[in-house]
Amino acid sequence: MIAKKIEGIVPVMLTPMNAAGDIDYSGLERLIEWYIANGSDALFAVCQSSEMQFLSIEERAALGRFVVRQVAGRVPVVVSGHVSDDPYSQLEELTAAAATGADGVVLVSNHLDPKNRGTAVFRGNLEWLLERLPRDVPLGLYECPAPYRRLLSDEEIRICLDSERFVLLKDVSCALDTVKRRVALAAGTPFAILNANAAIAYDAMKAGSRGFNGVSTNYHPDLYKWLYTTGEKHPEVAAEVATFLVLAALSEAFGYPVVAKMYHQRIGTFDSIRSRTISFDVRERFWALDAILDQVVAGTEAMRARIAAL
Repeated sequence: MIAKKIEGIVPVMLTPMNAAGDIDYSGLERLIEWYIANGSDALFAVCQSSEMQFLSIEERAALGRFVVRQVAGRVPVVVSGHVSDDPYSQLEELTAAAATGADGVVLVSNHLDPKNRGTAVFRGNLEWLLERLPRDVPLGLYECPAPYRRLLSDEEIRICLDSERFVLLKDVSCALDTVKRRVALAAGTPFAILNANAAIAYDAMKAGSRGFNGVSTNYHPDLYKWLYTTGEKHPEVAAEVATFLVLAALSEAFGYPVVAKMYHQRIGTFDSIRSRTISFDVRERFWALDAILDQVVAGTEAMRARIAAL
């Protein structure tokens, strides 16, 4: 198995939808081009940010195929769509994901141990799937927060490393010490630890996380890219950029992914902010949300100008 490196800035992709709630493929095409133009090193499609739990298996497969076709090899693409607890349904989902032609298929940790019974269950379910999934498709792991956040133990990470099938972990520990420990476990292997928490993003990069894989890549992937590739050469500016990114990421609490869709509606990527995940009016629930987004947009441009002036 010769796998492409899945590292650097890896956005968790949104799924644009039209007013009727169907996938807006024109908006998706614009979104893909925006990600690539703004420095993304790979794309993670059909994930929680993509609203995978609310898409049919046919929609998940079609979404993955479209992303792979539109990207056309310019950057690697990984897909998930792993939403079931039943092992046979999981096999169907992951087989469909592999058939999209993506460069990797991502398994969700909580579905490998749905009732959180421990490593023995995790290992048994994982080995059952590994025996049945195509051996030539690289795999990833994702500590998806839904339906519950199941963090991997060091032993479970070693199981995955020993299989030689895995190329990435989307780390949702949100703990710098855990990221450091996992980086050490994976040292010298193709297995990339990708932190997904904005609050520790820059510190995790400096500690060996091979990039960033958090939801804030839907606003300013280029700023994370600059931190990852160049930040240490300009420590004072990097500190300013990193602080802004932490504060901007607080907007995630205000109805994500709709708030990210509002951002893209503002910059012309999307026509609609329709979502299957969020059923309430975010503007009614979160007063002054547009003013918050005004500041995110203005701050992003200010940080870009700060970097350009170096």
